[in-house]
Amino acid sequence: MGWKVYVTREIPKAGIELLQQHCEAVEVNPDDRSLTHDELLRHVKGKDGVLCLLSDRIDNEVFAAATGVKVFANYAVGYDNIDVETATRHGVIVTNTPGVLTDATADLAWALLFAAARKIVVSDRYVREGKFQGWGPLLFVGHDITGKTLGVVGAGRIGTAMALKSKGFQMRVLYADPNKNQTLEDTIGAQRVEVKTLLQESDFVSLHIPLLPETKHMIGKEELGFMKPTAYLINTSRGPVVDEGALVQALKEGRIAGAGLDVYEEEPKLAPGLTELDNVVLLPHVGSGTVETRTKMSLMAAENILAGLRGERPPNLVNPEVLSGT
Repeated sequence: MGWKVYVTREIPKAGIELLQQHCEAVEVNPDDRSLTHDELLRHVKGKDGVLCLLSDRIDNEVFAAATGVKVFANYAVGYDNIDVETATRHGVIVTNTPGVLTDATADLAWALLFAAARKIVVSDRYVREGKFQGWGPLLFVGHDITGKTLGVVGAGRIGTAMALKSKGFQMRVLYADPNKNQTLEDTIGAQRVEVKTLLQESDFVSLHIPLLPETKHMIGKEELGFMKPTAYLINTSRGPVVDEGALVQALKEGRIAGAGLDVYEEEPKLAPGLTELDNVVLLPHVGSGTVETRTKMSLMAAENILAGLRGERPPNLVNPEVLSGT
């Protein structure tokens, strides 16, 4: 086919190779960095499809430049980087990659939980710096995990997977979600509660919510104040759901015991003072970062593009209203 596709940053080869098998030209950003907005505007011109990343801002300006683009395939489950309403108005298909990264992200949430609760990062640094002189009864004492209360805010795919994995640690599980999650209630006896109750009673609070106008700063100074001084906050969802400045203050003042973050409010920038704290574990947005998951994501994004270019309904269509008769 004579299709031309642009990929905004290098992804695992499987997806690129699939596109190359079916398209006339597949251009990939050769630099291991996000494009500037001006570069993005320049590269989408004359293309039929664009495989974009969460770091790419796909706004009205981009759609105006991408007059020939039929589909934007986001290499992520979230798509708050794309103005979906404007895409629909322009008749452009938007897709994402849900499901495939569920376990990888849930696993990472657990990694953050353990690392924060058991002071893994600061302990590792202590040993590497040659400071370890032998066992001590008060050396990097953390908190137990087994038998404690886990609070999951957002019981979608990833939140459900995160909660189900708690079974091996005999944890009491609370969840806050607009919808009842029968799987969690039947499988592990999870209890659906209001967010305030969850924050007050949980030893570990894990966030798994999309970024929407109503979820921005969902966890702020007041909500952090509800948490136990021995509790930990884990965020693998979207940075802006947490007021990062308020979190820094809560960590500094010991109003909560610690945190584990994979995402940030103004990513890749971090709130002032965050990197100076030893009671927070900081990761560079690697929730889906396994070879298996990232490869599946690349194939899924490529399949979404190809389906859209063929005039078919993509498997992971975000804006079904863009297709007539749907």
